[in-house]
Amino acid sequence: MSVEDFIIYVYCCVEDICRTIVTQLLRSRGFMPKLSDAEVIPMEIVGEFMGKDHDKGIWRYFRHHWHDWFPHLGSRANFAKQSANLWALKRRIQDHIARPIGAMDDSVHLVDGFPMPVCKYARASGSRCFKGEAGFSYCAAKDEKYYGFEGHVLISFEGIICGYAFTPANVDERDVLPDMGGGLQGLLIGDKGYSRPCLKQTLAQQGLDLQTPLRKNMQDLRPKAFVDQLMSSRRLVETVIGQLTERFHIEKVRARDTWHLANRFIRKLLAHTMDCFLGKLMGNPTLLFESLVEV
Repeated sequence: MSVEDFIIYVYCCVEDICRTIVTQLLRSRGFMPKLSDAEVIPMEIVGEFMGKDHDKGIWRYFRHHWHDWFPHLGSRANFAKQSANLWALKRRIQDHIARPIGAMDDSVHLVDGFPMPVCKYARASGSRCFKGEAGFSYCAAKDEKYYGFEGHVLISFEGIICGYAFTPANVDERDVLPDMGGGLQGLLIGDKGYSRPCLKQTLAQQGLDLQTPLRKNMQDLRPKAFVDQLMSSRRLVETVIGQLTERFHIEKVRARDTWHLANRFIRKLLAHTMDCFLGKLMGNPTLLFESLVEV
């Protein structure tokens, strides 16, 4: 589809969902913004898809190219403020999109994490950013230490995000998993970092069968074909994280407080989910974003 059609599709989807889930006024004081919330959120989603990964880039893109379509777009500061104040609504919209297309009902889900460094590791001791909130950790995939946060995503077998969190980097990813998997059932595939007997029991009580590759010093009694299938299936969550980092730049912490960081994080997950939804409507593979819009 053309960029024009893409903007219209996203706007119509967001507006319809807002009419359904927003049952009371979001603001109890002050003047209503001229630019409606149902305009701000589609602008963010489209901007993220176009590679504009921060408020200034999104604002500038629509100011220069689509101002006739969004005539009430005001200053960059007001746009950024309104965007940050809508993070909870974006979270509800993301959930509302994921449920009807079966992401929560899938019998197989996958989970993994990724680093979100605040600054270079050598500068961590003198950094004032997120002091007391960020933490130190080690990323095995990149074989490096880092200071910052860790993002966590839980996806369906089609690659649709249905659970997420971001935590200080020093928080064990296994402690986050039970809350992320709430309401899901079936097989849950993770890497060996999620291996913990008590976690497997906790998730079993929730209806989730956690399966991970075992560490080298552990005996694996499962059939080799089953273990190989686990390893092969994990490529899907790695693909999703690759899209989030390469297209949406989710690992970049371009914020100075957790409020704005949460907004950036959720906005990128919402954009990814919306792109999956529109691709599915068009009959395309869910994660084939390149064929979604003719730029």
